[in-house]
Amino acid sequence: MNQSQRAAQNIELHIEELVLHGFSPRERYAIGEAVQRELTRLFTEQGIHPSLRQGRIARLDGGSVQVKQGTKADAIGKQVAQSVYGGMKR
Repeated sequence: MNQSQRAAQNIELHIEELVLHGFSPRERYAIGEAVQRELTRLFTEQGIHPSLRQGRIARLDGGSVQVKQGTKADAIGKQVAQSVYGGMKR
């Protein structure tokens, strides 16, 4: 599938709940925005995973992400998004 074909596909992804343990509540929006940016990048560059083309995914376990103390919200969001995107392949 070429880049123009990927761009023509639209999806709407609604994440009802993203559970983050051990982070300051004031970081939640920055982490959430980073997750959104990274998922957009992954879908744009790697395409829509076949599991999404087949219909709805009622529940997805993105696994867990281990981060070191002091990791920036942007890096945390990227890791979370990559884990979620990877969860679609399982």
